[in-house]
Amino acid sequence: MDDIVKQAMAKWPNVPHCYGWLALDARGNWRMRDEAAQRADAPGDKLTNQTLVGFINRNYAHDGKGNWYFQNGPQRVYVNLEATPFIARTDPSQGFVLQTGQPMPALDAAFMTEAGAVVLQAGECVAQLDDRDVAQVLARMEIDGKPASDEAIVAWLEDDAEALTLVVGEQRLRVERLAAEALPRRFGYVQQPGM
Repeated sequence: MDDIVKQAMAKWPNVPHCYGWLALDARGNWRMRDEAAQRADAPGDKLTNQTLVGFINRNYAHDGKGNWYFQNGPQRVYVNLEATPFIARTDPSQGFVLQTGQPMPALDAAFMTEAGAVVLQAGECVAQLDDRDVAQVLARMEIDGKPASDEAIVAWLEDDAEALTLVVGEQRLRVERLAAEALPRRFGYVQQPGM
């Protein structure tokens, strides 16, 4: 967390929290949701100012109840999550990189939802893979030690009797099927924090 943020929190400890104004979409974009976007239940405008995005990324945290927020000076701006608290992208040198720009730690587990979304877990870090990178990661999957075709993965989604494995470097992770609606409960995060 930035020092200026810590100083503001100490100076003004009782600033009311903000809800509904900031969102993280499933491609890792921060979105500002003004009153019109909130009323229309729209995603909001994508933030493109790199200084602001960097500030949000550095001051992104969670509370003990699984609510994710951006600490904006003394104010917590709670984040609506379209998917998971983090979004991962593939990176040729670092493996997977989070929307915050940080490399994702070594993976502990991999999951796939009924819609084919890939979710990666590294300790407490849970990240859905950006959909633009899913095809690249599916090419790293195997069934019974052989490359898994698209058809075989679809069949696995319908009946996961055979083991689907994600190969990441020397690591081999068994992929678990998990319903998208079960993700927040399984990993202890809140998608839409409320007052």
